[in-house]
Formats: sequence, structure tokens, C-alpha cells
Amino acid sequence: MPAYGPEREIPGGRRQVTLAVAVMALALATPYMSEAFQQRIAFSLQGTVLRPFIATQQRLESLRAELDSLTAVVSTQSALVDENRTLRELVGLAERAGPCFRPATVLRPGTPGSESMFLVDVGYDEGVRPGATVVSARGLVGVVQAVRSRIAVAMDWANPDFRASAMLADGSAFGIVENARGAFREQDRLVLNGTAYHETVPEGTQVVTSGLGDVFPRGIPIGRIESTAEEQGTWLRSYWLRPAVEPGSVTHVLVEAEGGATDLSALWAADSLWATDSAAAAGAGGPDAAARGPGC
Repeated sequence: MPAYGPEREIPGGRRQVTLAVAVMALALATPYMSEAFQQRIAFSLQGTVLRPFIATQQRLESLRAELDSLTAVVSTQSALVDENRTLRELVGLAERAGPCFRPATVLRPGTPGSESMFLVDVGYDEGVRPGATVVSARGLVGVVQAVRSRIAVAMDWANPDFRASAMLADGSAFGIVENARGAFREQDRLVLNGTAYHETVPEGTQVVTSGLGDVFPRGIPIGRIESTAEEQGTWLRSYWLRPAVEPGSVTHVLVEAEGGATDLSALWAADSLWATDSAAAAGAGGPDAAARGPGC
């Protein structure tokens, strides 16, 4: 059994202890030194002992600033990509629509009670009249309520007064689409009322305007069937819709001009979701009828 002896001295241990004692003594004496002497000590420490730590901190701050800048650039570019894609889709729709519609910018008043109302920067001078349809590249946005010389007031589907005569894309069932107000504005939904009880509609089925009632032209996408909302005895069913357009995200639209077409199914023919229905709607117009648009 080996005999216990004195612990082996760690190399440099005495020097570390001496340095620690010196630092502690300096810390205790610093408050009693003059301000100028304290500044000299601080500069001396920053240039020697603390220099690696200061350099590391500066490098970390620089990296953090670069990361924040990169994040801001990526966020901005993402928003620009989305906006550019939306504008390209709208330009394509405008080319197919021809003079039937006027391009416009959406302006939100932002005042209490006007959440479901918006302004568009076109009016009588551009041929817009009350009752004009407002659409985006995705489908129905709303309808114009009042018109002035170069501006018009419109409501979107989130307005409690919104109503649209609708049908399934294949024309097999008809009903009325209206707004169902939630406890909060983000809970507002679209519901398709008045469809026959025996006509069960599969989830995901496209719903478009029917053109009945002469309020909206035929064939504008409104949304897709999401689920059954209500069954009224054995006579009627109601369905929740997933809107084709979220009004709050719309910044640019097309507004119907005076003398517009009554059937706009062909406007969305470029979308693969609508190609078959639009080709059928084009009928005797030939294979290129959908590509040409509805005309005015």
C-alpha cells in the first residue's frame, strides 16, 4: 500500500493564485482611486487581458447584425415574390378579360365599422357603375356599392349584406352564398344555403356564381365545399365554403366596366382547375374560345 505524501503542486497554480489576489486587491482599491487613474486602468485592461473577450463580443454583435439584416432581406423578398406572383396572375386575367374590366388598387379605410368595405381607384370616368363586380385572379372579391368620378366604394363577401346566387361548377346544384358572421371578424365564413337535401356535395367541390338574379355574371369562382353546415329536415342542406379569396389580403383587383359579359367562366380557363368547365362553357366558340376570354 503506497504511503500518502504531500499533494503534487499543479504547474502555474501559484501564479494563478497570485493573479487572483492581485485582481481582488485592485477591485477593492479601485473605488478609492481618482477617475483619471481608473480610466487608465480600464484602458490598460481592455488592451491586454480583456482584448480577446472584447473582440469576440464585437464579432458576435457583427454576426447578429448580419443575421438580422439577412432575415429582413429574406422576409422582404418573400413578400415581393408573393406580390409579383399575384400581379402576374392578375395581369393574365386582365389580358383575357380585355376591356370588360378595369384594373384597380384596393384602399382600406381602416375606420371602425368599415372592415368589410373598401375603395377602388376607378369610377364613372372608367365606366364603372354601381353593382359592378370586383374580382381578383382567384375569384370573387365583392361588388361596387357607390361610384364617384374616379373612385368607388365596394363591399367584400365579409359584409353581412353580401349575397350571391351560386351553383356547383358542373351546374348540378344551385343555392345562395352568404356571409355567416362569427363572434370575431376572423371567424366570418361563407355558407352555401338552399341546396336540395338529396344532392350530397363532396368536399372540395368548386362553387361559382350562377348568373341568376343579374347581380354577378356567371362562372366567377367563390370557393370550395368544406363541410356540411346544417340540414333542414329532409328538404335542404347548407355547406361551409372555403373562400377562393381572402379579402384582407387583396391589394389589386379588376372592376367590371359598363357593358360587361354575362358569362365569365372563360376568364379562369387558364387555371387547370377550371380548364374542363371553361372548355364546356365555351361550347361552339371552338377550342380557342376560352383563351380569348368572354368579350364585352
